[in-house]
Amino acid sequence: KILSGDTRESGLRNLERRIGTVCRGVATKIAEAQAVHLVIRQDDLHEYLGPVQYSPDLALRIHTPGVVVGLAWTPVGGEILFVEAVAMKGGKELTLTGQLGDVMKESAATALSFIRSHAGKLGVEDTFFDTHDIHVHVPAGSIPKDGPSAGVTLLVALVSLVTGRKVRPRTAMTGEITLRGEVLPVGGIKEKIIAAHRAGVKSVILPLWNQKDMEDVPRHIQDQMNFTFTDKMEDIILHAFDS
Repeated sequence: KILSGDTRESGLRNLERRIGTVCRGVATKIAEAQAVHLVIRQDDLHEYLGPVQYSPDLALRIHTPGVVVGLAWTPVGGEILFVEAVAMKGGKELTLTGQLGDVMKESAATALSFIRSHAGKLGVEDTFFDTHDIHVHVPAGSIPKDGPSAGVTLLVALVSLVTGRKVRPRTAMTGEITLRGEVLPVGGIKEKIIAAHRAGVKSVILPLWNQKDMEDVPRHIQDQMNFTFTDKMEDIILHAFDS
């Protein structure tokens, strides 16, 4: 419970601190003669550590068109992130919120251009983009976000939005995209996969050139998940949806 609710780092330093906090609390009770012997159970941790710092991130908590689970890397390890997209009557405007950096904004523009150029294959009317505004938001808006690895997540979120199709349950993804339809490798694969596993994700879509990084991922995690590797954006779309 401490691992899932109070620490998210890739190392053990913060876990050691939290265990130390519990031990000091127990030592205080013994010193004050409140107890001679204590057994600490999961339900007791709240007394020593307070409310959990991280609520369980179930990748299934939102399953609707336009919402996709992505994977990110932070200084303390991997994280899952949600990308949300909605459309409204308007005139071609793309709005991006959630404290996104320039690279993520460019990735969103690239994804939208790719979708518009392949609208026929996706079964989307060309007039859709002329008569609608699109708003993309990445929750946890107080935290700045940037980097190219959300490219495929932005792509799939927009495809899901304009086609009205839901992404496969328990699926997450990461990868950089290009206007030519390529998927490029990204960093932090081990940390991202560990975060996906912790969040209940069962299938992960990754760049083909990141397949070599799987040797760093613990074997027991690999055995519990399915992985798809591709270097084509069209393949990403095929694997992200049920049909």
